[in-house]
Amino acid sequence: MKFHAVPALVAFFVTGALTPWARSQETVIHAGHMIDGVKRATQDKVSIIIEKDKIVSVEPGFVAPPGAKIIDLSTSTVLPGLIDCHKHIGPPAEPVGNERRFSSTAMDAALGTSVTAKVLLLEGFTAIRNVGASGNVDISVKRAIDKGYFPGPRMWVSLEPLCPTGGHCDPLNGLNPDISNKEWEPSVGDSPEEYIKLVREHRRRGADLIKIMPSGGVLSQNDNPKSQLMTDAEIKAAIDTAHSLGMKVAAHAQGKSAIDSAVRNGVDSIEHGSFSDAETYKLMKEHGTYLVPTQIVATMSYNRAKNHPEQMGASAAKALVIPLQTIRNLKDAYAAGVKVAFGTDVGPVNDLKEFGLMQDAGMKPMDIIFAVTYNGADLIGVTDEIGAISPGHFADIVAVSNDPLKDIHEMEHVQFVMKGGLVYKDAGKQVTPESLTARTWQPTSVEDSELY
Repeated sequence: MKFHAVPALVAFFVTGALTPWARSQETVIHAGHMIDGVKRATQDKVSIIIEKDKIVSVEPGFVAPPGAKIIDLSTSTVLPGLIDCHKHIGPPAEPVGNERRFSSTAMDAALGTSVTAKVLLLEGFTAIRNVGASGNVDISVKRAIDKGYFPGPRMWVSLEPLCPTGGHCDPLNGLNPDISNKEWEPSVGDSPEEYIKLVREHRRRGADLIKIMPSGGVLSQNDNPKSQLMTDAEIKAAIDTAHSLGMKVAAHAQGKSAIDSAVRNGVDSIEHGSFSDAETYKLMKEHGTYLVPTQIVATMSYNRAKNHPEQMGASAAKALVIPLQTIRNLKDAYAAGVKVAFGTDVGPVNDLKEFGLMQDAGMKPMDIIFAVTYNGADLIGVTDEIGAISPGHFADIVAVSNDPLKDIHEMEHVQFVMKGGLVYKDAGKQVTPESLTARTWQPTSVEDSELY
């Protein structure tokens, strides 16, 4: 995977216009094999033509426009950049729950998350949907990445999940009320009117989507995953308000009642979906609702509860039951024809095991690849921007050495990563794009210095 410049050729004129290949192209990828996120088949020997940050054409054969930089991936399988639709991006080894609230600041989290963002990008995830973070950390990290302060995936963020008092993600669960701080996470509502306001406030602060918690969860205290904790009216108010603002809604939902209510009220995705059944799958297909199955977090939670229950406290009993149902649910949902988008709820590092776990649940490799490319873009609502190698899309492109249709575990070893036309990984090694190394900053006036 080496770069080399093609010598400039003489432009030929036909009826006063340049021939198609006479225009200067910045970059051309020679893809030996390509799964483009559009066709459910591998295409061999194609050229991906890129200008600045966008794909302008995909041509058969290996073409060499005058003046272009050629990226040789002629022995690799090339795919669209990967999309994880269920992340809670944070620093490596971040404290969790109440420990985090007492030992870390939002500034700590944002700075530490810059490391995580880079690792995710190098894994091949050029886009993520972040479905829960406190202290404006996710919106701050998103803006920093967009401004080029540090590398990371494109981000669509929800800020804090919305939940009822005592529900999954209520920040005051389990705390001594004498030291509780209601300002930690402005996300708790107990009426349709309160959810309407919370959604609008999240949008005002910069959220791209809304995450709701209509059921209890596994790794939390005092709530039952099988119980519906938001009323139908509250669920409807949150979803309707978000949709009126052009925002998608993800629902953490474990129990059947909460799942079915969210689907009937138009939610865009069900996260986990553990206790779904045939009736639920029918509803999801009728409404076009996605399942984000999060197999790896279920597996890790179960193994931890089985091997180290002392580390999980009151959650251990739940973690011995619910995750197994989460894992079974993907197999049944996929067999029933429910749409699936890739999501892990962990990571980076362990998140790559999701590929194999999805295959273990019965998913075909091509369907897994579409789940982590086109389907992710469709769920987010940006199929015209990412999720496919197609003209007009961002040049978010990854490559693996061998055929992932023969061995889905190839997706755990991405060798090449391009985001927006800039290469961040080549031949399995990190690359710093030239356009980033060339950036400098200098004060433009005395006022720019706060230390004078």
